[in-house]
Amino acid sequence: MAKTLGEIKQTLEEQIGNRLTLKANGGRRKTIERTGTLSDTYPSVFIVELDPEENSYERVSYSYADVLTETVELNFEEQPSVAVAEQ
Repeated sequence: MAKTLGEIKQTLEEQIGNRLTLKANGGRRKTIERTGTLSDTYPSVFIVELDPEENSYERVSYSYADVLTETVELNFEEQPSVAVAEQ
């Protein structure tokens, strides 16, 4: 991903509404993996709305520094490309 906090924030702002898989360091050698949708970005944090059938929480928030330090890893799902027909 990007190398500065500003670049990370800008990249995430372009992905709002897209589905993602989130891997976070849970401490003591635990890795937490969740799926959901990037719902919002704020000056210091971003919000992920989690899939309700898989998680007990509705949403989680992480800072851009978590992504920079690789405490959190985000993998966005590929969006289907839409072909434009020429007339």
